Amino acid sequence: MRVSEFDVRKVGGRIGAEVVGVDVREPSDRVFAEIRAALLEHKVLGFRGQELTDADQLAFASRFGPLTGAHPTVPSVDGAPQVLPVDSASGRSNHWHTDVTFVQSPPKVSTLRSVVVPPYGGNTLIANTAAAYQDLPDVLRDFADRLWAVHTNDYDYIRPGSEGSDPEKAAAHRKAFVSRVWKTAHPVVRVHPESGERNLFIGGFAQKIVGLSDREGRAILDILESYVTRPENIFRWAWAPGDLVLFDNRITQHYAPDDYGDLPRRLHRVTVAGDVPVGVEGRRSYRVEGDDASHYTPVATAA
Repeated sequence: MRVSEFDVRKVGGRIGAEVVGVDVREPSDRVFAEIRAALLEHKVLGFRGQELTDADQLAFASRFGPLTGAHPTVPSVDGAPQVLPVDSASGRSNHWHTDVTFVQSPPKVSTLRSVVVPPYGGNTLIANTAAAYQDLPDVLRDFADRLWAVHTNDYDYIRPGSEGSDPEKAAAHRKAFVSRVWKTAHPVVRVHPESGERNLFIGGFAQKIVGLSDREGRAILDILESYVTRPENIFRWAWAPGDLVLFDNRITQHYAPDDYGDLPRRLHRVTVAGDVPVGVEGRRSYRVEGDDASHYTPVATAA
């Protein structure tokens, strides 16, 4: 597809595109509007060879709205309180998830920038949760529309890798990660605030279904998650130095396979503040445990 003076090249039939011919450090307002429209359509955009600094990444992400802190509990990059180091030495997040859904207003957009990448493996997989919802049989879709799930950071989310992780750093990361606990009830089916698309808003932080036993809820979440992670719903990005990936955190999940041995891998993440999710019936997400996380994110009342 030709868009203005740059190209948006679809990578998969259901999700993902590569943007070619634009420098994200200096997009005009018109070009940025087209990038934003492409993100809404494709859910995830990849940019090769951008060679950004942390300041460049922050500037580009801020075009989408107010930024969050790096993380509610995990330390940021030194001197950059809005930049999260995603470092294999501290653990490997090889688990499907949507960023920071354990708070009431999770980020709406996430940006990842390659800093150190292995020569093989270490890809990022991103799934289209709206396509997953459409794949559900009618009876299961109607059932999911009425469900709510409790998301929490108090579980073993990032596991130390079998190789390459520093045990002390991994233990420190885990301690920081659960130093404050949040539990938030979100609709299992979220209505996207801009496109109106319904999608399965679950992922790794979703640990139980409201009103059901842990065992029953886990079984239902596993069934729904199996639709998210179907191969046809997944975009794969093979990292190269200087890359930037941008994805809509309101309608995707992502996963980083631990398939690069003891090699180092480091990305920098910057996220944009999001709104409070809304379900099919118009109800908004609500806190079950923990504060409003205002130290981490401003609550965006509109997309």
